[in-house]
Formats: sequence, C-alpha cells, structure tokens
Amino acid sequence: MQTTQQSSATPPLSPKKFRDPRLDFFRGIGMFIILIAHITNNPWTLWIPARFGFSDATEMFVFCSGMASALAFGGLFGRAGWMMGTLRIAHRIWQVYWVHLGVFFVTLTLMLALNATGIFARDEVSALNLMHFINSTGPNLIGLMTLTYVPNYFDILPMYIVILALIPVMMGLSKFDPRLAIFASVVLWFAATAGLNLPAELWFEKPSTRQWFFNAFAWQLIFFSGFGLMIGWIPAPPVRRWLIAVAIVVVVLSIPFAWYKIIGQSEFIREWRRDWAFLISKSNFGILRFVHFLALAYLAWVAAGVKGARLVRGGKSGAVIALICRVGQQSLAVFAASMVLARVFGAFLNLAGGGWLAALIINVLAALSIIAVAKLAAFFKSQPWKVARG
Repeated sequence: MQTTQQSSATPPLSPKKFRDPRLDFFRGIGMFIILIAHITNNPWTLWIPARFGFSDATEMFVFCSGMASALAFGGLFGRAGWMMGTLRIAHRIWQVYWVHLGVFFVTLTLMLALNATGIFARDEVSALNLMHFINSTGPNLIGLMTLTYVPNYFDILPMYIVILALIPVMMGLSKFDPRLAIFASVVLWFAATAGLNLPAELWFEKPSTRQWFFNAFAWQLIFFSGFGLMIGWIPAPPVRRWLIAVAIVVVVLSIPFAWYKIIGQSEFIREWRRDWAFLISKSNFGILRFVHFLALAYLAWVAAGVKGARLVRGGKSGAVIALICRVGQQSLAVFAASMVLARVFGAFLNLAGGGWLAALIINVLAALSIIAVAKLAAFFKSQPWKVARG
C-alpha cells in the first residue's frame, strides 16, 4: 500500500486527500471471505484462503482496519492535537461498542425466533453457546455491557475496541519518536504471548478462567503494522524480484502445514502442529500467521500495481472490482450485518441438507445481501435528505 513518509513532527496526510482503491478492494474481499467462513457447515469454507495457509481473513480485516484508522484519525492528531484526536477515538469506540451490542442482541433474538418456529432440528441458541446467557441473564448482562462476557462468535468487535483505545497511546509515543510506538506494539505482543489477556466469562456463577479468544494485546501488532505503514512510521517495502520470490516460497511452504487433506494424511505434520501450536495460534496471533500474512500482503500489493493501477482499469472486471470496493468502503456495517445474517443463512443451509446446490444458493444470496447492505449504508451516509428538491 502507498505510504506517506514523514518525520514525527510532520502531521500525516489528511484522509480527505485520497482514497486508496487497494484498501477498499482488499477490505471488500475480506468481508466476503468472513461471511462465507461464518455460515455454519458451509462447504465453501473448504476453499477459502485460510485452508491453504496460516493466516486468514481476520488478519486482512485487522490490518486494513489499521490502515483505514491511520487515514481517518492520524491526520486529526497532527492538526487538532492529541486531546482532540483522543476524543475522536473515544467517539469511534462508542460507535463500535453499540454495534457490538446490537450484533449480539439481534443475533440472539433471531436464533430464538428460529428455535420458536420448530422447523429447525438444531438448537440455534445452543449452537452459539448462549444458553448460559439465557439461563443466567442478570450477571451475564453486566458482563456483556462491560465486555467481561465475550462469547466466541462475538469477539471481533471487542478486540477492535481495545485496539482503538491503544491508538492515543501509540500516537503519544510517536510524538517523541515513531520507533517508540513500534517498539511498544512489539513489547505488548510479547506480553500477550506470555499470558496477558482479558476475561471472557467473568460473571459466570461457577468461576471460569476462559479469556478472550482474540487476544487484543496480541492482535494489535498487525493493526499497528497497517497503521504504521499508512501513517509513515514504517517504510513501504520496495518491489524486488527476490522479495517476490521469498514471499512466494513462504506462501507455498505453508500449504502442506495448513491444508486439511495433507494434515489428515501426514502424522508428521499433525505432530508439528501440536508441538508448535503457539507459532500458529489464532488466539495469540502466532508469529507464523504474521509472516504468512505479510508474504500474502506483499504479493497482493505488488499485483495491484502502483497506487492500485491494475484495480482501477475499466471493463467488466472494473465493474466487479468497483462492487467489491463498495463493500470494503462500508466495512463496519457490512461486518455487523454479515455476522447476523451468517447464522440465519447457516440455519437454512442446515435445513436444506447442505448439498452443493443449496450451498450455491445460500452463498450467492448471502453475498447479495451484504452488497445490498453496503449500498444502503452508502446511501444513508450520503445524507440524501439534505439535497434540495424543487
């Protein structure tokens, strides 16, 4: 991705000056993959990129969110000062917090409604492991509102909230030297791998030691990698043939250790994954996930061309890319909707028997649904009611 080179005393580029099509495109791709991955018992999940490497769409989502946050908030810290920048981050946290609660309650309500119909063989509430919330609502409602009750399916946005809260800290450190912010991010990742995390079931009647599945203190590393690249703390890597070759080798060598067919047939690889699980841990963002993602990101960056030139060409492919970019531009609204809709589509896929035709219909309908959400979100953001009518 294009970065802006600057000293610690120079404010970042204003987010209004340009919109990088690469950021929108890859966020859009990530949204479609996340949707497919969250439709329960979806056979299409066997062919998403995560099945062929250590990293998956979560890395793409968090990395691109870091880049987008640098564009949205980085310039504000330079123009209006640290306090105003922090207030803007607090406002964004407030928005994401209510989206998180909305996703939880809407999903739970829909799952209860599906159960009430009596036509679904699977208990959709139990499938999400939410019966404890139903049976002990009072204490767990306190936990939900304080982010100390975080069910596994609903853990991405809480992670994002914690990472957003770290932006003022990193921006404060960068005023002295951007390398301090980078160093702090690395140190925090090491602390997370050593056990630093947050409680996920603090209010359970029987004490639970379960922590957040997505350890925000570990995942902030990839967020601030994207943030640092876009704001100029980290220089953009040069386009070199040897770097491309190294990235390809990393991606190819990862396939045997991630593809389920090879894992199922090789005892050596199964043992390796057990013995070195911390290197590929999704919860604590294992280092090999980071390396694999950086290799993929570099190849994607090179393939997109300078400033995304290969993504903005016209023709039929251009129309498809523009549609994907539209989804990427409305990533929060699309993500929230996809988390809700994926469970509904999964329930109907299960009801239909999960065959290839049912999977095709469900996945196409799901994709069309988030495209519609992206267009609707863009429509409301344009504030059409402000346009004067004759």
